[in-house]
Amino acid sequence: MANILMVDDSKTSRKILRSILEENGHVVIGDAANGEEGIEKYKELNPDITTMDITMPVMDGLEALKSIMEYDKNAKVVMVTAAGQKSKMVDAVKYGAAEFLTKPFEAAQIIDIINKVYTA
Repeated sequence: MANILMVDDSKTSRKILRSILEENGHVVIGDAANGEEGIEKYKELNPDITTMDITMPVMDGLEALKSIMEYDKNAKVVMVTAAGQKSKMVDAVKYGAAEFLTKPFEAAQIIDIINKVYTA
């Protein structure tokens, strides 16, 4: 299964997502609370998939996505969005996002998307 890095400023979101991923056989190899930490962890851990919240302090998910894609054009980054972030989703696609997850999390949707991205 996939080695996954989670980047989200919400401890609760990371906890819920970790639980869903691990219950379905994936391995969470690291997490970060903002985009800047996420980039550092990406370079250190080289995950199969990174989940990236869009709205975070220090550096948002779109800036972090751009940096990760510049560093590794084959990176698989799944953006995590709240309802009503349509324009940011369009930007994320332009910058190379592989897929999207929406909050609140639904386990079946998350696993479908992670599996699809992992096998792509």
